[in-house]
Amino acid sequence: MCGIFAYHGQDSAVDQVVTGLKRLEYRGYDSWGVAVATNQELSVFKQVGKVTQVADEAELGLPKGQIAIGHTRWATHGGVTQANAHPHLASDSSFALAQNGVVENFDTLKAAQLQAGENFKSETDTEVIVKLIEAERQAGKDLLTAVRAAHQKLSGRNTIILITPDGEIIAARQGSPLVIGFGNSEGEVFVSSDVLSFATQVKEVVTVDNGQVVQVSPAGEVQLFDLKSGAKLEIKREPLQLDQPKIDKEGYEHFMLKEIHETPVVIRQVSTQPIDRLTQAAELIKQAHSVYTIGSGTAGMAAAQIAYYLRSVAKVPAVSLVGADANEYLELFTPEDVLIAPSQSGETADVLEILEQAKELGVKIISYVNMPASSMTKLADLSFLAGAGPEICVMSTKVFTSQIAWGYLLAKAVAGQTADGQAALAAVADSVQAYLEDSTAMTQLSNLAQQLSGAKDIFLMAKGQLFQVMREGMVKLIEGSYKHAHAIPAGDLKHYAITLMEAGVPVLVAVADDAVRSDVLNAAHEVKTRGATVIGLSAQAEASFDSTIVMPVSGETAAIALVVPVQLLAYHLAVVLGNDVDHPRNIAKSVTVK
Repeated sequence: MCGIFAYHGQDSAVDQVVTGLKRLEYRGYDSWGVAVATNQELSVFKQVGKVTQVADEAELGLPKGQIAIGHTRWATHGGVTQANAHPHLASDSSFALAQNGVVENFDTLKAAQLQAGENFKSETDTEVIVKLIEAERQAGKDLLTAVRAAHQKLSGRNTIILITPDGEIIAARQGSPLVIGFGNSEGEVFVSSDVLSFATQVKEVVTVDNGQVVQVSPAGEVQLFDLKSGAKLEIKREPLQLDQPKIDKEGYEHFMLKEIHETPVVIRQVSTQPIDRLTQAAELIKQAHSVYTIGSGTAGMAAAQIAYYLRSVAKVPAVSLVGADANEYLELFTPEDVLIAPSQSGETADVLEILEQAKELGVKIISYVNMPASSMTKLADLSFLAGAGPEICVMSTKVFTSQIAWGYLLAKAVAGQTADGQAALAAVADSVQAYLEDSTAMTQLSNLAQQLSGAKDIFLMAKGQLFQVMREGMVKLIEGSYKHAHAIPAGDLKHYAITLMEAGVPVLVAVADDAVRSDVLNAAHEVKTRGATVIGLSAQAEASFDSTIVMPVSGETAAIALVVPVQLLAYHLAVVLGNDVDHPRNIAKSVTVK
């Protein structure tokens, strides 16, 4: 991981690549590098940390050129060092290579190379790929054939890109995303992990599929080949279709705050989803033998909430799966089953692996993805595009809300109540808008963050429709504050977590006006009795609450509205603690490796 960017054109290639890498920052990374081809030579710059405000090539000590590749790294093999940053040069400087992915047979390959007398300059699995290509070249193969042969010896999901001294670019995809952009000027070509990185500069794109290799000649000719056979493939350009490609904070201090404030617009957009497609999805679900939802991280919480809505609203016994732990279900899947996959990027490796195998078994797949032309979208029998616009903060906010709002509307469609669901979402959007415009409510959350800043542990508790959202609140608090947070099912409190309740421990308790309200309030009393500080998230104050955050909505759609105050609390806590709000440490937005 985590980002690849290449440029071929008439402009300064280094400037273009650095700009592209900055646009990929939201994916998360710890180091970066650039390789530029000029005068039949390759020049490489690598650095630990963030892509700084680079003025020109000279500032990096690089020559001016018109063809270059760049990479942002999120360490998997080897520490965060300049030597481990990409691109990596071949021993004879005949090419420089960068990789997104993990070579799962790295140990075996490197052991063989060490035995053969190879020397390594880094600790990365990427350098093993460099050595494989060099060996194929020494056996007499041309570069494209050598790349194909070497790549087929790799296990795992790996996408690579390389550049030669004369300006040839070759990129091969297996797993991590890769897209080609054709610029507004003649002969201008971009190759990247993400269309957002060049969206304002291109007219047409080609999404490179798994098992394909793209070659950009020094003259700018683009060709596509099959990775295994080497057969030349037809290039099918498509107009770039991406709403709101501009990446701008628009006056907000952080992208996270801006994206939370876009929530009402996102919910309204969900409420106007095309009825015919919802109906198609509803029919697939009604005809299914078993229905599963699947996701990882925040999307995993969304998947669980979607399953909850299918059970509670549509009376469908849906089961939610966590991407990395879903292998045990593979032998249970049948062609009569439906698998629903929400995702921001549509490229999450552990989820894709399950979807690919489920697809082979004949399982019907419904995807809900924010990024167009993603792997999940292509795999799906029925795909929905969230259209929430670019989400730059690594912590997902508006897309998570979009996912669970869509899940609620989908459940309503299965129940034959689509119009009611649309009206309910429109009302939620209005309530959330009013809440975000309430200065008193915003100040309250900021003050609460100050109060929680000294806490070692933060507990969250709920039941029923609100529990998965409080689990997502746990995720956000961990990501933003780097503190320990724990979500407790209110009904399970007495079975283990009550041992952790003591004087001063903060417990966020969420309740809605529903059938389980009294159960949650009883649990709140139990933790308060043991000295915990109880912060209620509710439509009104209760005797068991030491303080109350008034929720925007309290009925059947309470969970969708609850997301906003929980996200804002995590935001303010990150600010108070001085953490990097938009780029929390150690995590990446698009997890394209397992």
